Amino acid sequence: MIKTVCLGLLCGAAVFTVGILIGHFGITKSSSNSAPSWVKDVAQDVNEGLIEEFLSEVDNVQIQENLRELTKVPHMATTAGDEQTVKLLLERWGDPESGLDQTWKEEYKVYLSFPDPKKPNKVTVVDSSNAVLYTAREKEKPYTDDQKDPAVVQPYAAYSPAGQVKGKLVYANQGKASDYQRLNQTVDLKGNGPLRHVILIQAINAAPFGVLGVLVYTDPLDINDGLMSDINETYPNSWYLPPSGVERGSFNTQFGDMLTPYLAAKEDTYRIPEEDITGIPPIPIQPIGFEDAYKLICELEGDPAPPEWQGARNCSYNFGGPGFKNTSAFNSSDVKLDIFNFQELKNSSNVMGVIRGSVEPDRYVIYGNHRDSWVHGAIDPSSGTSVMLEVTRVLGRMVKQGRWRPRRSIIFGSWGAEEFGLIGSAEYTEQYFTKLSERTIAYINVDIAVFANATLRASGMPSMQNVLFTAAKQVTAPGTETSVYENWLRYSNKTSPTHGEIPRMGYLTGAGSDYAAFVHYLGITSLDLSYTYDRTKTNARIYPAYHTAYDTFDYVDRFIDPGFVSHQAVARTAGNMMIRLADSLVLPLNCSDYAESLEDYLNRAVSLYEPKLKDISMEPLKQAVSSFRRAASHMDRMIHDSDLANETPMKARKINDQLMLLDRAFLDPLVFPDKYGFRHVIWASSSAGQSTFPGLADAFATANSTNDSKDWQKVHYHLSVLSQAIEGAAHILTDVI
Repeated sequence: MIKTVCLGLLCGAAVFTVGILIGHFGITKSSSNSAPSWVKDVAQDVNEGLIEEFLSEVDNVQIQENLRELTKVPHMATTAGDEQTVKLLLERWGDPESGLDQTWKEEYKVYLSFPDPKKPNKVTVVDSSNAVLYTAREKEKPYTDDQKDPAVVQPYAAYSPAGQVKGKLVYANQGKASDYQRLNQTVDLKGNGPLRHVILIQAINAAPFGVLGVLVYTDPLDINDGLMSDINETYPNSWYLPPSGVERGSFNTQFGDMLTPYLAAKEDTYRIPEEDITGIPPIPIQPIGFEDAYKLICELEGDPAPPEWQGARNCSYNFGGPGFKNTSAFNSSDVKLDIFNFQELKNSSNVMGVIRGSVEPDRYVIYGNHRDSWVHGAIDPSSGTSVMLEVTRVLGRMVKQGRWRPRRSIIFGSWGAEEFGLIGSAEYTEQYFTKLSERTIAYINVDIAVFANATLRASGMPSMQNVLFTAAKQVTAPGTETSVYENWLRYSNKTSPTHGEIPRMGYLTGAGSDYAAFVHYLGITSLDLSYTYDRTKTNARIYPAYHTAYDTFDYVDRFIDPGFVSHQAVARTAGNMMIRLADSLVLPLNCSDYAESLEDYLNRAVSLYEPKLKDISMEPLKQAVSSFRRAASHMDRMIHDSDLANETPMKARKINDQLMLLDRAFLDPLVFPDKYGFRHVIWASSSAGQSTFPGLADAFATANSTNDSKDWQKVHYHLSVLSQAIEGAAHILTDVI
């Protein structure tokens, strides 16, 4: 009986063992054969071969033809020319062979400012009987047929109020508050109109001194390296601004639609009363060319202005008596401004497109460029639009041919009404605030793709440095046998404690383009990219035809980028970055580079401020930056030590969310009450002129000037804000509780 039982048990065990083995191998084989396709997709990392395909397919001739098409007519925001470019974008992005998955318009009703075509703005010199002695040009001198287009808008200052003012002329350099203070020590400004030296400094500074109106012009010393003659020195003979060239611009200090702060400007959105708008000039402004400016400047009475206020013209730049010299034909005359600008609610569109992600469609990489220009806008912004159209053509064709689909979704934005205050991009971020905050990996901005053809330049969050350098090393610099990275290193570099000598990447501390709302309002990791000129060869603050009627296809083709190979290099670099951000298993964002930048800011702050702080300690800020460094190092080790392709997908998702949300930790909605839309405590704008934490720098500058106890309390407040924000960012990078 016992034998029978034992034999039965042994046989049963043998059968059971064989069953387990058969089951094991059967299941293994079956699992291998029937694993769902998404398992491989989830573990897929960026495909270097596909990036090489992308780089080889970006075509400089296509970019050239894009620009030719985009600049056929002027396309100021909401005009017929702008609507023509809207249709072009929709057509290209809807192309069945090379378009995107979906394209659409986002429309907003926005508050814009225009000159009256029936009553052109006028600048005149008039005598005591109002007889006109001199009249400034109303439009720039045309050299080509496209500059004669009736749609070329008269030069004007957007958001300057209408008005007719008359007064004695004085000269106020750059129109900064300090310039007016200096001038006011010499000349009684009550009732006088100053002639400023350089455009784009806000004229709001003039009103408190009793000034009635402001003329602005661009001095050849600042834009032309002193050259002035259109016979042989300026355009159409070179890239320099001709004498009648006038830089248009928008004179407002806030971004987004002015009537709908923090709300998307839809048809039925609540709008504040116009009289409650802030950040626009209270007095009339008009820009003029330097040929007209010199007719006035060289006739001014009074003491000579300081040497640093002098310009390119071979005459003394005097303060003004106020008014003109006794020996001048304008003696005892006034300058009169007749400004007929008007404001209007207009429908403006963003054109949007998307390539949907295959694995993480709810994570977005956004690539943007504004579409509207002041005139033809060949460089600003159409160089960027022509590049974006080529990037989308190549990627769209890859998708349509089944060669590629990104891991994450890529959203493309052609922003409207940027020139009036970054309106399209700001309204987009306000409309989709929550979705973008929760889902956006990064924003890449290519506004002016090519200022000139010498070298790359970039500004962005430090965590983007790594992926930018990787992309730039894979692209050949035009006209060289080196990479864009190596070429950039030659022109602009710095020494990093971690990496040694590297190209110098700037920071996005202001609101100069459409990255502003993404960086300062949403806290999204961002980068702005372009090709630029050799700053050892010119002192021009920007390309000389900026915002003038001379920014045309001919200007780009002859003087800026013949062959369009710099445009091609920008397209390759930006597209390479975008693919890596969209496809990498682990986001290529480096928080240790962020730590290095915070340490640089800290060292500067300690050097500047600690010796002068009596009862306020900087220790919490020092400890916070140290905590961030430890957290960044921990994150680096975790990524390095993980085999994420063979671990649960949730681990990669967790790490990526930590990297994505890092910059959100630096947002504080209350810290800058006087700066509309600025919430990022590390990268906000600053008036202190120091390369350190902006709120702290401004607070210290004020307290050091006034020595008021309340101002010193503000310094303490900003130290606390910074310390807690940086500690909070460190906790984003540490293990989840």
